[in-house]
Order: sequence, then structure tokens, then C-alpha cells
Amino acid sequence: MAAKAARRPTRFNTIGGLGFAIVGAWAVCVWAERNGAAAQLHHHALYAGGRPYWFAALAVLAAWQFMTAAMMLPSSLGFIRYYAATAGRAPDFPLALSLFLGAYFAVWTVFALAAFSGDMQLHQIVDASPWLATHAALIPAGTLALAALYQFTPLKDACLKACRHPGIYLARHYRRGALNGLRIGLGHALYCLGCCWALMLVMFAAGVAHLAWMGALAAIMFVEKATPAGNRIVAPVGAAFAALAAIALVAPGAVPGL
Repeated sequence: MAAKAARRPTRFNTIGGLGFAIVGAWAVCVWAERNGAAAQLHHHALYAGGRPYWFAALAVLAAWQFMTAAMMLPSSLGFIRYYAATAGRAPDFPLALSLFLGAYFAVWTVFALAAFSGDMQLHQIVDASPWLATHAALIPAGTLALAALYQFTPLKDACLKACRHPGIYLARHYRRGALNGLRIGLGHALYCLGCCWALMLVMFAAGVAHLAWMGALAAIMFVEKATPAGNRIVAPVGAAFAALAAIALVAPGAVPGL
């Protein structure tokens, strides 16, 4: 009983602190949307006036940190709670948790940089092709179709199972020591990426920091990864994205934000 009681403050402090961070990240995103700052991250603004690649990349990556906290951390709180319950009594747990979170954010930052670079190259190709410029709806429609198809893949299913059962993952991979936090954070982030990368690509089609899409995708990812209903919504979400892809293709502009 004493050991269990000793672990409770650690779990409470950890989850409580991350909860404040999540609320703060959403507050920043809402503020940016309301005062127009988020519009500077949309395609037309990022590439306007011949801005250099590094400037646009830094702007996107800075915003992405808030988006990761707002959209991805909520669905990982269950895993982090298990991790705190397992390792929270260790004297080096604060360092281990910092390394865990650092690895988690690093994985999503690398993904964002790769997605942004691909997005920039794709827009350059479209700008250089009159045919593609007149059929630009293929880009959002294709992104939505990719997200729809990925919902039905074995890889998505395997990654979701790993995220839904943190106790099993930690039983297999947990080791003592602060550096293990880095390894656990990296492993969890890769599974999280495997669950959600196709959904997060939609953010680049909609424009980074598009608040409505952020809320919708965050809700989908939370339910899929962190609730008992998660397995039941995977296929309906895939079907919904397929329908949105068709609408975006035949009626450009009909899907909000795309």
C-alpha cells in the first residue's frame, strides 16, 4: 500500500503537468487562429514573396511543436501514465521522462520536416505544370485517399495494438536507467507515427495549424488509440476519408480547408 501511495503523486504530477501543456498548446493554436497568425502557415503565405526554404521550414517546425503537444500528446497520456507508474519512483525519473518526451517530439519533428520538404517539392511541380495547376484538386484528394487506404492496412492495425496496450510494451522493453527513457520514448513515438502519419499528412493538405482539421484529427487519433471504441471506428474513418477524397476531386473547394 505504501509503494502504491508513493507512486500516485508521481503519476498525478506527470499527467497533470502534461495536461497543462496540452491545454496551453491548444490555447496558443486558438490564439494564432483568431489573430491571423495561423494564416501565415498556409501554403499561399509560406511560399509568397520568394521566402527561402529555411525560413518556411523553421516557421512550420516551430508551429509543429505546439501541434504535436495539442494533437498527439492526449492520445499518449495513457502510455505515459503506465510509464510513470513503472519508473516513477526512480530518482532519475524526471530525466528519463524528459528524454522520453524529447525522443517523442524529435520523431514527429523529423516527420514534419520530411512532409514539409515533400509538400514544397510537390507545389513546385504543380507550379511548373499547367495541367497540374488546373487539376490542383488531385493533391488534397490524393492525400485524403491515402489516409483512407492506410486505415485498412496491417501496419496501422499492428501499431494501434501496440499503442493501446502500453503495459505489454513496457513489460517487454522497460529497463532501469534514465537513458531507457530515450529508448522507450523513441519506440513509442515510432508506433505512434505508424498509427497516425497518414492522418497527419492531411494537415499539410489543409494547411498547417488549420484549427478545424486539427480538432477533428486529434479527436480521431485519441479515440483510435486511447479508448475502447478505437477499434470500431478505424473502418468508418477510412470510409469517411474515402468519401471526402471523392468530394474533393469532383467538387474542388467543397471540403472545408482543402
